[in-house]
Amino acid sequence: MSSHNLIEAALARLQVKGKQTDKQQQILDAAVRIFAEKGYAAASTSEIAKAAGVAEGTIFRHYGTKENLLLAVLVPFLMEAAPVIADELVHDVLIPPHDSLASFLRALIINRLAFLEANREIFKILVMELLHRDDLRQQFFGMFQKRVLKHLYTVIEVYRERGEVADIPAEAIVELAGTYLFGYFFSRFALLPGQPLNHEAEADRMVGFILRGIGG
Repeated sequence: MSSHNLIEAALARLQVKGKQTDKQQQILDAAVRIFAEKGYAAASTSEIAKAAGVAEGTIFRHYGTKENLLLAVLVPFLMEAAPVIADELVHDVLIPPHDSLASFLRALIINRLAFLEANREIFKILVMELLHRDDLRQQFFGMFQKRVLKHLYTVIEVYRERGEVADIPAEAIVELAGTYLFGYFFSRFALLPGQPLNHEAEADRMVGFILRGIGG
């Protein structure tokens, strides 16, 4: 799922779970289809209303904004899909052996760059939602701790034994590298959207920066 589009995934599982009225379900179904077809930025509430067979004012009455409509579509899906996304990251990047710490970091960064590039239109919205909603943040970080962190710590210990990682706690390494990576991803995909991106070149530059901080 490294390059998987979340809106297209939501489209494949169109029925949004929850206590929705028939009219709300029509709106959500139409929104997913149009978001997937045109992208979030190019989709309009008038188009969604027409496809759903409702007045545009009905959308505003139920959801207020297009952003809230997107969240109504994606949040229930993400609640269910996040563990799967995390497990695929572990399977694709964290478990397979790598020749060196640099090759592991490069594979991890390219994997996440592809995923975020496929979802750049909604990344900023979801990040802001996580910042403002304790329930979502706790669920996502709890899932990350349970499904991903133990594998990251194992990887770090392997490279520490090889002398490729500085003798500092694994938790500190994850915090330092993770803070840098998240800051870069937020800048690249939320603050500077639409900029051309060479995954391999960007990964090489980021790996060099990280290794200067945590390398043994």
